[in-house]
Amino acid sequence: MPLRLAVRDIALFERAVRFARPFRFGAVVVEAASQVFVRAEIEIEGKGRVVGASAEMMVPKWFDKRASLSTEQTVDELRRSLAIASQLYLTSSGFDTAFGHHASRIAVQIEACAKEDIPPLAAIFGPAEINKAVLDGLLRGAGANFFDGMAANIAGVDARMSPDLTSEDIMRFLGNCRRRDRVAIRHTVGLDDRIEGLGGVADGRENSGARYFKLKLAGNPETDAARLTRIGRELSTLPYGYGVTLDANEQYADLADLRSLVDRLGKDTALAPIESRLLYIEQPMPRDITRAAPLGGIALYDFIIDEADDSYNAFVAARALGYRGVSSKSCKGIYKSVINTTRAAKWSTPREKFFVTGEDLTCQAGLAVQQDLALGALIGLSHMERNGHHYVDGFADTPEMEADAFLAAHPDLYARDGEKVRLAVHDGDLLTDTLTAPGFASGTHPLWPAMSPLQQPKARTLQEQSL
Repeated sequence: MPLRLAVRDIALFERAVRFARPFRFGAVVVEAASQVFVRAEIEIEGKGRVVGASAEMMVPKWFDKRASLSTEQTVDELRRSLAIASQLYLTSSGFDTAFGHHASRIAVQIEACAKEDIPPLAAIFGPAEINKAVLDGLLRGAGANFFDGMAANIAGVDARMSPDLTSEDIMRFLGNCRRRDRVAIRHTVGLDDRIEGLGGVADGRENSGARYFKLKLAGNPETDAARLTRIGRELSTLPYGYGVTLDANEQYADLADLRSLVDRLGKDTALAPIESRLLYIEQPMPRDITRAAPLGGIALYDFIIDEADDSYNAFVAARALGYRGVSSKSCKGIYKSVINTTRAAKWSTPREKFFVTGEDLTCQAGLAVQQDLALGALIGLSHMERNGHHYVDGFADTPEMEADAFLAAHPDLYARDGEKVRLAVHDGDLLTDTLTAPGFASGTHPLWPAMSPLQQPKARTLQEQSL
């Protein structure tokens, strides 16, 4: 049963995270990034006040890839998205459901961000993080874990943002959701990652025993095919079966180049170790071209949208263009993931399947991994991309006291002598039984004094953006 709440206070913090190795996707190389933390104090009607939290990496040049912007400017867009959303949630904050607070503000958020030349994908980042913190507080105040709370629709998710569905569709889907006990990791192979030998894609010490692999593409059919041939040669040495996904991060310029890659996959026998195990191809073309280019005959394989998923209608529009899937990322909104998975279940028939996948912008150990993993386990994902534990050394620069508190609260973490606290992977799987404490799977909160307040870039007009 939905509970009503009011948002009384929101505090924003950030912490720098250094990568253990460079992560290259598309035209961007990331060696460090800032992780944002949201602290939301809410008042639950008839129950009093409680605090919730969330965390997420602010990855540069993913939400907005425009060449005219520096990497820091794209991170500043995310900071502004958070600041604008925070102001909106604290303005006239009467009692409403958690989803009602989101639904009543999202259009204003996108409009306000547009006035500062912040694109929709970056605009929805702020509300997504605040929604997670609000939901965490709601569940804690109700004494419910994420899975039981969402099955009862404690957040009041309804169909006002998705007119192609009914509220009964969403309620029925949530009511049938059950926590998956294990979720397999999908190991990311960045464009600069080692392929062969020690430290390569088939090295169990590097891939954590993964049975699923996500391979980044650079946008050139010839060079991508040559690299995939090398990767396939290595993966074929694994003593167990595996699955593969391909992610171009909008790097394929148009359908012609994409068709060339698809043709190679179907005809080049050297690519058989990849093609025969290919599950789907993710966001091959820029989001603007995606919206104007039906896949047509190249949809021999399943394609999904990721960066083009910047509104509640994006999956509906992509379906009409030949796409069969959409990514779930908590940084794009937990409620949108629930609604899109409801759609996939409703649209699927014995002849055609639609699906939601679990993708990841280097979710970091602690709140971010646990909340995104819980979301994936709720909506039934059997495997999810998990690359934070590969590109970052465990809890990295998190204060030792905070990391130890997470370690004590979560048996899915471990620490060897002299090493950082890190995520435990069991035969290529993450276990979800430790995500059942009251709250949004967080169990413990970070130490707020150990963080810096979120940097606040000033608002910029469209004219100032163009200077």
